[in-house]
Amino acid sequence: MTIPMLLTPTEAALALGIGRSKLYELMQAGILESVHIGACRRIPADALADLVTKLRAESVIEIG
Repeated sequence: MTIPMLLTPTEAALALGIGRSKLYELMQAGILESVHIGACRRIPADALADLVTKLRAESVIEIG
């Protein structure tokens, strides 16, 4: 199965295991990158991986 380069907010929220509201909060805060294509908002697939990497690094810093 091919992973799309751009995900809808619903797809991205599902992939991260969070709700759409939280996803929009992350985008609004500039924590999660998104792009506009016309009236549609999309999230680059690699932005999800970047977010997870950042969150993992922050959790290591908080614990250690």
